[in-house]
Amino acid sequence: MCRTREGSSYFAQKGKRIMRCCARRFGLFALCLILLGLLLPGMAPAQKPEPPPRPERLLVMAAEYPGVVVPPGREVSMDLTFFNKGRTDETLDVRIARAPEGWQSRLKTYRFTVRSLHVPADDKRSLTFEAVPDKGRAPGDYEFVIEAATRDGRFKLSETLKVTLTRELEGKAQDEGVRLTTSYPVIRGPSNAAFEFSVEVESRLDKEAIFDLFAQGPAGWEINFKPAYETKYISSIRMKANQSQSIAVEVKPGPGAAAGEFPIAVRVAAGEAKGEAALTVMLTGTYELEVGTPSGLLSLEATQGKPANVSFYVKNSGTAPNANIRFMSFKPENWKVEFTPERIDLVEPGTL
Repeated sequence: MCRTREGSSYFAQKGKRIMRCCARRFGLFALCLILLGLLLPGMAPAQKPEPPPRPERLLVMAAEYPGVVVPPGREVSMDLTFFNKGRTDETLDVRIARAPEGWQSRLKTYRFTVRSLHVPADDKRSLTFEAVPDKGRAPGDYEFVIEAATRDGRFKLSETLKVTLTRELEGKAQDEGVRLTTSYPVIRGPSNAAFEFSVEVESRLDKEAIFDLFAQGPAGWEINFKPAYETKYISSIRMKANQSQSIAVEVKPGPGAAAGEFPIAVRVAAGEAKGEAALTVMLTGTYELEVGTPSGLLSLEATQGKPANVSFYVKNSGTAPNANIRFMSFKPENWKVEFTPERIDLVEPGTL
């Protein structure tokens, strides 16, 4: 009995120590949870502030390049953009309020002259200011004032555009608006081959334009234009302002074209903008030989131990001279074949 009480006391004391240890650990765990709860709000990502509400009505007119410098006789083209930053759709009447004398000017889209435009809420619209100086207009600074107003007169916008007309340098040709270049203006090959030139078309216009393609070559020759790396044929290309584009010029000589040099003129035009490139095809002619017998027979009778002769002709059916023509034979075993003469120095086109 005594041992039982001592055992019970021992287990009771051990249980108390375990309870005290668990209590301390629980308290430490609870303290960590409290600290974590205090830190988390500060660690949470900050919410982005809501943007301020858009006003009911707000309009802005802006020119991307309000001042430009151009040579004499050059057309001026400048883009105007209208921004509607409000919540209401707007319709604006636009006009050129002031323009210097000696200039023809207008506001337009790609096709039409514009007097008003509609701009939806939170959107934008663009139009183009175009001006052309009269011939002989003196160099200097010229100002144009563009005005726009809503139909109810609530908003009135104004933008001043400045055009500086430079003095043309003596002896310098005016920019023609388009330039053609090619790395290989001369190509050489046989008369029955097709030739392909790569031509770079560089638009120097300040607006989009459609350029027509023209070519002139020898009579009976076929000349076509293709987009680079494509097989379809084209007769014009659309190019944006100051854009460059490669085209392929395919040239096929006419039947029986003789050897020699043949010029090919390539022209590109869009209104007053014109450009030209000079190409050359050097034909070496075609190299074709025709061999046959006068009788048309390609067999003969022979007696063992005795020579047998056969005559044949060599005709140059190509368009280029054939020189240093030699003969060879494929014969049965123990046969001997000889040619007289052993070679022909030269055969002109179309001759025997």
